Amino acid sequence: MNKLVECISNRDSSYLPIWFMRQAGRYLPEFKEIRIKNPNFINLCLNSELAAEITIQPIKRFDLDAAIIFSDILLIPYGLGQKVEFKKGEGPVLGDLKIEEILKTTAQNFLEKVSPVYKVISKVKEKLPQKSVIGFAGAPWTLLVYMLNQKSPKKDFDFFKVIKNEKLTQKLLAKLEDMISLHINEQIKAGADVIQIFDSWAGLLPKNQLFNFCYNPSKNIINKVNNKKKPIICFPRGLGKEYAEYCEKVSPHCISIDYDVDPQWAKNNLKGIPIQGGMDPKILLKDENAIKKEVEKYLKIFSGYPYIFNLGHGVLPDTKPETIRYITNLVRKKR
Repeated sequence: MNKLVECISNRDSSYLPIWFMRQAGRYLPEFKEIRIKNPNFINLCLNSELAAEITIQPIKRFDLDAAIIFSDILLIPYGLGQKVEFKKGEGPVLGDLKIEEILKTTAQNFLEKVSPVYKVISKVKEKLPQKSVIGFAGAPWTLLVYMLNQKSPKKDFDFFKVIKNEKLTQKLLAKLEDMISLHINEQIKAGADVIQIFDSWAGLLPKNQLFNFCYNPSKNIINKVNNKKKPIICFPRGLGKEYAEYCEKVSPHCISIDYDVDPQWAKNNLKGIPIQGGMDPKILLKDENAIKKEVEKYLKIFSGYPYIFNLGHGVLPDTKPETIRYITNLVRKKR
């Protein structure tokens, strides 16, 4: 059993695993070389040779404990037939939602479009047998937001406008639950040791809608894939103190906290569940003294607790690779 799995499944605090969200990608010069030659982001994710190479790049550089596959949560809308593009300066832009076509999409249709993802996992697992390979998916609510809003909701989002057709919304949510579960199961079959579910826009939900759109759909997915006996990390970003209720209702095997969550509060209130992350990615843009102080704060708080060192969101594009190495070395010295 590898170290990440031991920390989660056995609640083992004797070893401190480390990896970084978005560790494979935009801040690494070797990734930038590949990206320049491959401007279509979705096609790059579906190029199993290149996506496997990109996944392995940060492991070669930093010898981290886990390799999260180079992919994207929006491959699920893509697999369901919705057009997905990534435009410079805008981020993801999705095409018109053809709801009847999406609801008719079969498992076979879906898998035919996204099958290279599973080849990536198999290739990475073969090359990194001693590391934890992490597969992932977006949570139903977050994918629903992108599909209905057709872009990131960061600047423009109205909950009631997005879900104005409640019947359609519920049908789409149910379809997403099924396809996400299928996608996760196929990643596990391909060799994923751990799965992370990203509910990146959980914090946009009104409190009285959390159960219907966040807790219940994620719980349903965990129930559908639990028989695979692989640990599932959940990352419901932006929930604040509702992280406690989320853990109680959803029962993830591990909870990833964002940088707005007080780590001491998390340790005191999340009932012994393994915790991952928390550190603000913007700290990595500061000097070494500031970085060391923040790293040591997290290490001190979670000493003797089943904790995975990570950030409270993804590595920022302006992060220097040397900073990732510096943090990794700090964590290793504390083991």
